[in-house]
Amino acid sequence: MRDRIDQLKVEPQKQGKALVDNLSGFRSIRAVGQRYRIVYQVEQDRVLVVVVGLGRRKDGDKKDIYTILEKLLEP
Repeated sequence: MRDRIDQLKVEPQKQGKALVDNLSGFRSIRAVGQRYRIVYQVEQDRVLVVVVGLGRRKDGDKKDIYTILEKLLEP
């Protein structure tokens, strides 16, 4: 995962996919054999990438990384 995060040093806004709905404003890239996701946000004004979550993608499971992040990032 560290190598994949290091790759975000170059054009992070062009990598991964933009997330929608409750996670809009964040991006997601796959890591470790496609099973894990690295969710991050790019702050353009400071050229800063903030990783907000790392975890497994288990669609429909309460331990799914996107489900966990939606709860943690609620206003």
